[in-house]
Amino acid sequence: MKVLIADDQSEVRSALKVLLEQETELDIIGEAEDIDSMLSSAESDHPDLILLDWELPGKSMIRIIPILRQLVKGLKIIALSVRLESAGAAAEAGVDAFISKGENSDRLLKVIRALKGQA
Repeated sequence: MKVLIADDQSEVRSALKVLLEQETELDIIGEAEDIDSMLSSAESDHPDLILLDWELPGKSMIRIIPILRQLVKGLKIIALSVRLESAGAAAEAGVDAFISKGENSDRLLKVIRALKGQA
């Protein structure tokens, strides 16, 4: 499963990368620190999964999710946020899962494995 990590904080991207590298069936194909680079990477690299910081600066994620879905058919999106109140908006926008950045990393891996099984 090809994964794109989109977060404006390099520390978060690095931590996610270290976590995901433990999973042999995951291939981190890129990192994006803003919406434009995420869209560009999605279009050129066709990831299977995007780990998306829901507060990524720029445009509204509610507008970005449909664009991502048009660029990459079958794309899975996991929204990540420190703000639990963002879960409702993320669900309405059509993400496949919402994970709080404060949750245990095992939960993220469990959700990824579940989504991988749906692919």
